[in-house]
Amino acid sequence: MNASLPSGSGVHPGDGTPRPVVLVSGLSGAGKSSILRMLEDLGFETVDNPPLSVLAEIVTEGGGVPIAAGVDARTRGFDVAGLLALLDRLHHMPGVAPQLLFATADEAVLLRRFSETRRRHPLAPGGSLGASVADGIAREAALLAPLQDAADAVIDTSELPLPDLRRLVEQRFRASGGLHGMAVAVTSFAFPRGLPREADLVFDMRFLRNPHYDPALRPLTGQDAAVAAFIREDAGFVPFWQRMTALLDPLLPRYAAEGKKYLTVAMGCTGGKHRSVLLAEMLAAHLVEQGWRVDLSHRELNRAMTGPAGQRAADGPAPSISPVGREAPSCTP
Repeated sequence: MNASLPSGSGVHPGDGTPRPVVLVSGLSGAGKSSILRMLEDLGFETVDNPPLSVLAEIVTEGGGVPIAAGVDARTRGFDVAGLLALLDRLHHMPGVAPQLLFATADEAVLLRRFSETRRRHPLAPGGSLGASVADGIAREAALLAPLQDAADAVIDTSELPLPDLRRLVEQRFRASGGLHGMAVAVTSFAFPRGLPREADLVFDMRFLRNPHYDPALRPLTGQDAAVAAFIREDAGFVPFWQRMTALLDPLLPRYAAEGKKYLTVAMGCTGGKHRSVLLAEMLAAHLVEQGWRVDLSHRELNRAMTGPAGQRAADGPAPSISPVGREAPSCTP
């Protein structure tokens, strides 16, 4: 299906700001509907699975209101080439800022989710639940592979609880539809629990002296002054901080100039509680001083508050801490 845009179409908000248009696609069961609801909470006008011809009309109406649309294999007249062609035309429309967001998850996770909900996979009619769903997942993954390759952002929800998914969506799309300039997410984590899947840049803090072995500091975190002082006393701390900021300060503007809308910098250590937390706090404050829009989070501290990975959102949202509007740690080692 080739969805053409209306003749002379274009969106021209009164303030000259391009209208955010987010197309949400991905594998069935990977969280597309949840992402659309989160975008709706952020002020987006949302529509799920409109025909591509209708979608072309939707994005040219409504002035500058941000819009998010779910488009996947369930869409009537769905065609990957047609959707990519539409996306390309949107990129050339004046007054529109389109992005393609793709949600995915491991096959085992998708199988478990379909088993738990007893829902039929849209590409696997008939057959026993397990075999039918597995076949449907494989067919859908092959069908949508070009969309995943072309996506501006891919979110893997395999080990992502709903509160953390909401945090990712909010940090990338809040504030006017959140697409003006590049947003930077800074997160701390523990290496033994795996790299953050969304990380673009990863720094390893395990070379610094570890407060864990000091009984007085072990129960504290990198947000505590005593832990910060202990880590700063390491002879390697100041040279590392200087070199890291000297790397990032000119690098981030280059990413933004290339059109990147969000960047995730991950700081890791052994437990995700002391060294990585301090450096993440310091880096977030430093980037705010440089004028970046920053979201700060601590994965392991958040997990300690919300429970094991995969816990439902009903248990309460994981905190997302922004250095804006709060007392930030000093960036001067």
